[in-house]
Amino acid sequence: MDAKRQVVNFGAGPAKLPRSVLLEAQKELVDYKGLGISVLEMSHRTSDFSKIINTAENLLRELLNIPENYKVIFLQGGGSGQFSAVPLNLIGLKEGRCADYVVTGAWSAKAAKEAEKYAKVNIVHPKLGSYTKIPDTSSWNLRPDASYVYYCANETVHGVEFDFVPDVKGAVLVCDMSSNFLSRPVDVSKFGVIFAGAQKNVGCAGITVVIVREDLLGFALKECPIVLDYKVQAGNGSLYNTPPCYSIYIMSLVLEWIKNNGGAPAMDKQSSIKSQMIYDIIDKSNGFYVCPVEKKSRSRMNVPFRIGNIKGDEALEKKFLDKAVELNMISLKGHRSVGGIRASLYNAVTIEDVQKLATFMRSFMQMHQHEYA
Repeated sequence: MDAKRQVVNFGAGPAKLPRSVLLEAQKELVDYKGLGISVLEMSHRTSDFSKIINTAENLLRELLNIPENYKVIFLQGGGSGQFSAVPLNLIGLKEGRCADYVVTGAWSAKAAKEAEKYAKVNIVHPKLGSYTKIPDTSSWNLRPDASYVYYCANETVHGVEFDFVPDVKGAVLVCDMSSNFLSRPVDVSKFGVIFAGAQKNVGCAGITVVIVREDLLGFALKECPIVLDYKVQAGNGSLYNTPPCYSIYIMSLVLEWIKNNGGAPAMDKQSSIKSQMIYDIIDKSNGFYVCPVEKKSRSRMNVPFRIGNIKGDEALEKKFLDKAVELNMISLKGHRSVGGIRASLYNAVTIEDVQKLATFMRSFMQMHQHEYA
């Protein structure tokens, strides 16, 4: 790659991968560890692939300190597949077939809508007018007959993140951690199920990690597709059908990189530094940059903002995005449903990458301040 063309990728997922991981994958692409074949060609039934998938699981267990009474399974279908799999596997835990959902953004809203096909869904808090905060837990109405309580730890579209684990009074807690997985330490024992698409913090698209407590296996509805049945997949070591072998291999390389760079605590520290750098510029910009999210609910992973005013000045935002691309900073456009700008700061995005964006934000503001009033 031309050294002058070092692109900084602020994409929301698929997202930046550590350069060392890409180089290692490049080196091993054609001939994996002297076997004469690529992982792309390797049978999932071989001892060589067993080593890859076992390495991935062992690294996850180590990095998250996963208790022994939890299974780790690797599934396909992304986070959206789990919007179906969660109710299909867990709604049968209680006779009433109802579930509690906390809806704080686009992804938890989609999950709740999908669950309605299989369950009576109770949104536990008054409907939010806009997705700009975590509703106060004192307003939550948890139903004692609910099979589980579901929430999304970080909403990528709206930039809203939980900085706490909800106390659900012993109920089965389910969490979509797709976009902040392994960006901070997590007490897995507080959860019944954790799932995460890998393509943001821990790998590339195609693989979804599911961590499930053993006593929750075996309750799948008879309508549950067999590839989404946690008990079947756990019983087959995620090899009931052909898994996305290469995505699992890439994930194992990223997990190794996270371990070598200080694990979840180090990622957490970096995430705070990176996001604070951008939020500081927004907060000190006298309204030139505007983040709609309440300060205590702001995401460390996805920083959404508008330019010029809370609704965004379209011309200024276009200039910002065009100039960013000129400076080799890509994928800063906000999600199509909300518009504006969004910087995603996942684990592989470095402090230097974010400093480059911060420098640009300052100079753009100085140059265009006179254009908004």
